[in-house]
Parts: sequence; structure tokens; C-alpha cells
Amino acid sequence: MKIDSAQLWKPWDRFPGPALPVAVWALGGVSLLMDVSSEMIHALLPIYLVSVMGASMETIGVIEGGAEAIVSIVKALSGALSDWFGRRKALTVFGYGLSAISKPAFPLAASLGGVAAARFVDRIGKGVRGAPRDALIADVAPPMLRGASFGLRQSLDTVGAFLGPALAIGLMAATHGAFRAVFWVAVVPALLAVALLIVAVEEPQASGAAKPARLPFNLASLGRLGGAYWLVVIVAAMFSLARFSEAFLVLRVQSLGLPLAFAPLTLVTMNVFYALAAYPAGVLSDRFDRLTIATTGFFVLIAGDLTLALAENVGWAAFGVALWGLHLGLTQGVLSALVADAAPAEQRGAAFGVFNLVGGGATLFASLGAGALWDAMGPRAAFFGGALACAAALVALALAARVAPSLAATLTAPPKPRPPEA
Repeated sequence: MKIDSAQLWKPWDRFPGPALPVAVWALGGVSLLMDVSSEMIHALLPIYLVSVMGASMETIGVIEGGAEAIVSIVKALSGALSDWFGRRKALTVFGYGLSAISKPAFPLAASLGGVAAARFVDRIGKGVRGAPRDALIADVAPPMLRGASFGLRQSLDTVGAFLGPALAIGLMAATHGAFRAVFWVAVVPALLAVALLIVAVEEPQASGAAKPARLPFNLASLGRLGGAYWLVVIVAAMFSLARFSEAFLVLRVQSLGLPLAFAPLTLVTMNVFYALAAYPAGVLSDRFDRLTIATTGFFVLIAGDLTLALAENVGWAAFGVALWGLHLGLTQGVLSALVADAAPAEQRGAAFGVFNLVGGGATLFASLGAGALWDAMGPRAAFFGGALACAAALVALALAARVAPSLAATLTAPPKPRPPEA
């Protein structure tokens, strides 16, 4: 892909890394603002559901796992539709708009069912926007800068994910624990995110081309995604079975004595390490091979789960949460870059959609299992179970590399030479 230098931007002259397309920065800013809004609510929601709404741990698992499953299902549909209609921005705006509209429902909800419905609508919005947004990034980013582009968006997204809980802590202290007041404030950055997306992101010509009238999904089109793509999907699904909702991190740290008002510090800690790792991991994946970096992240997840399982105090639990965030930074953007590498350009929306559908289904089972283990045997069992599942996935990945070495080699091939910086 040829990118004109006017489309590339460094926010300051000595920025350590390549110049990236303006659209990548804009989409990262949109993600940052929406995550500030979402995480202000999400950081408090598990405690709110348990202490105010009287929900059980198994109910938390159902709500969180179900919400993520909805995200994955909708991502599959919206990604395919963005390929079919050739209009990725429109679906992205609709998805962010739906999430923004859902935010007032959290403070207005008077029952557990109302909160769950608001959570599901918010996640539907995330599902609608996710695959078209990722396909937009793949469309505008040069192939040799995809890791950096996805890593940057993930880092900016995660900056919002730790600013949100930090704001929630301050507002909880200022309002003496008024959950609903914090939820109302979260509406503002959500609306700003939608406004920035509308104004600052243009539809790339490549994704705006007309497509023939056909169904978004069919067996022939799925088959054209290729063996390397499906290997990425299988790898991601195996490790999604080992990673349940972050709500369990919040509840684990609180169970060790963290005061209620400071519960959002859990997600602040996780997302600081996530944000710090995501962009460097993406840059390294452009220079070396992506699969090795992602695999390193899964070893870090095992260490994080074991630390959280064995922790006897808040300090050790915080260390485990930091490892969990580091693992996300090493894996999430890199896996997205692998999808962009492996999928045909005209099917990127569907490719990201299916990728997220399969991963979300695995996360649903992981969250349900973690909730059931927690209720039956306590929090340690939930985190030991996650570590065991991740170790099993690493063994399965090693076996897959032996059974299909040619496919595995496509994911660890040396990168092409980097283009000169503008």
C-alpha cells in the first residue's frame, strides 16, 4: 500500500517510532474517550452489582461473559457487512453512537435486569464498531507498520481504560460513594468520542468501493480466508479460554482488603501496564515475528494467574494484576496485526468479525467457568483454573506447530524491510 507523507503524522519530532497515518491517531483518540466513559462504569459495576443489586458471583459471570459473547456475535455480522457495503466508517459511527446512548441507562436502571440490559446494549455498540474499526486501521496502515498501528490504537484505548477508573475513584471520593453520580459523568466522554469520529476520520477509498450484491457470509468466502488466518483464530480461541472477565480481578483484590472506594485502582493498575506494553509490542512485531511476542504474553498470563491465586495481601494481588495487563499489551494488538496480515484485503471486516466471534465465545465459557469455580471453591480455584487452561493452550500450540509447520512458518516469517520514515 502506498501512503502519501501527508497522511502520516508524528505528534512531536522525537517520537520514538515510525510516523503513522492520521486516521490511526484519530481512531486511537476515539477509543481513548470511549474507554474513559466505559471504564468509569465498568470499574465500579462488579461492586455495584454485588453490594447494591445483590448479585451472586455466578450472576456476575453470566452478565460479563454474556456481554462479551454479544460483542463477538455482533462483531462478526458488522465486519462482514462492512465488506459487503464497503462503508466501514458508517458502521463504526453507529456502534460508538449506540454505546454512547446506552450510558445514561446505567444510572437510570432500578433493578439488576435494567443494569444487565444497559450493559448488553453498550456491548452491542462495541460489537458493531469493533471489526469495521479494525478493518479501517488495516486499510490505511502500510503492511510493514501494521503492528505499530494496532499497537498504538490499543495503547491509546488503554490510556482511556486507566483514566476512566482513576476518574471513578476521584468522583467516588468526592460524592461519598454515589455510584449513580459517577455513571452520569461517564456520559460526557462518550459523546465526545462520537463527535471526534465524525469530524476527524475519513472513509478510505479502498473500503468505499462498491461490492457486488451477495450475502455477507457464505462457505466459499470463509474458505478464501486461508489456512494461516484460521490458525490465528484457533490460537486466539485457545488462549481466550484461559482469560475471563477483568471483573474477577476487581473482586479478587477487594476480597484481600482493598477499600470499596479504591476498587477501580485494580483496573488502573492493569491498564497502565497494558498501555505501556501495547505499542512497543506492536513495533517489535513489525521487526521480528508476531507469534513469538504473543506467545511470550501468554506465559506472562500464567504468571499473573498464579500470583493472583496465591496472593495473601493487596500488594501481591496488585503485582498479579500488573502481569495480567502486561500480557494483554503483548498479545491483543499483535493478534490483530496477525489477522490483518493473513486475511485478504476485501474480506478484512469479516475476518476480524469471525476472529472476535470465536474469541468471544471462548471468553464466555471462561467467565462462566471462573464464576462457578469461585462460588464453589473460592477465588483461588478460579485463577488456578485460568493458569491451567493457558498452560494447556501453550502445549496445544506447540503440537499444532509440529503438525502444520508450513502454516506456523507463515506466522513467524521474517518481516519485510521497513519503509523510510517521512
